[in-house]
Amino acid sequence: MNQDVVNFRKYGFYYLMLVPALILFILFSYVPMYGVIIAFKDYRFIDGVLGSPWIGFAYFEQFFHDVFFWRIIRNTLTISGLHILFGFPAPIVLALLFNELRDSKFKKIVQSVSYLPHFMSWVILSSILAEILSPSRGALNYVITFFGGKPIHFLADPNTFVGMLVVTHIWQSIGWGSIIYLAAIAGINQEQYESATIDGANRFQQIVYITLPALIPIMTILFILNIGGIMNAGFDQIFNLYNPAVYSVADVIDTYVYRIGLLETQYGFSSAVGLFKNVIALVLVIGANYIVKRFNEYGIW
Repeated sequence: MNQDVVNFRKYGFYYLMLVPALILFILFSYVPMYGVIIAFKDYRFIDGVLGSPWIGFAYFEQFFHDVFFWRIIRNTLTISGLHILFGFPAPIVLALLFNELRDSKFKKIVQSVSYLPHFMSWVILSSILAEILSPSRGALNYVITFFGGKPIHFLADPNTFVGMLVVTHIWQSIGWGSIIYLAAIAGINQEQYESATIDGANRFQQIVYITLPALIPIMTILFILNIGGIMNAGFDQIFNLYNPAVYSVADVIDTYVYRIGLLETQYGFSSAVGLFKNVIALVLVIGANYIVKRFNEYGIW
């Protein structure tokens, strides 16, 4: 009997448990995709999606010639690139540090503290950061002025805003991101560490030659997904932290789509910009997966 049929019969109940999630995924992720055609139409409420006249690629040409096109592309790639450069290795380092802790109670406390920001929305986190970074009453500026420095407008200065985005992004995501790496570390055969200890390897050498190589498969998959999301610079974070003073460095594709789509009600044009972003993301995922597969056997497919 075919092995797939055997597996289906054996694990049929678990497949059945997936049905509700698949139905929701189809209803809310695939069915609405028909609406993307308004990116090629002069959409009007009175005519509806199907009744609005076709205009082809006019919105895409409008976007490519927009005065803000290069600015939002540059800002999106810069912020996303810095997120990957500094944010991608951060959970790996934290997971390795957690794995070295021997006091289980202290380890649980530290892990819980690191996970906490993930469960708070950027609406709340932005309010906390606004108080901490305030030039007049913020704790950080209090320390700076105490040592003779001048207050810094961290969230209103283009020279510091992007740095704040990267640091706060790591702070919010590092703990939750370390969970998957901790799970992978827990699956490593402990006999390898015992053999390495007998051979005289110290803890650092065990990390380099045992732990990190075992993490390469999951690191590869997450890296590919991060590359695919490079056109998403983090709308929630930026939207709740930025202001007109830093538009020159903080205005990204998603905030641009929000303004022209919801505030200016240019639904067709904003859909075209969003479709452009998603097509680029798809190409990046496929390209990154292809390149990775050329060097090793790990990949998404």
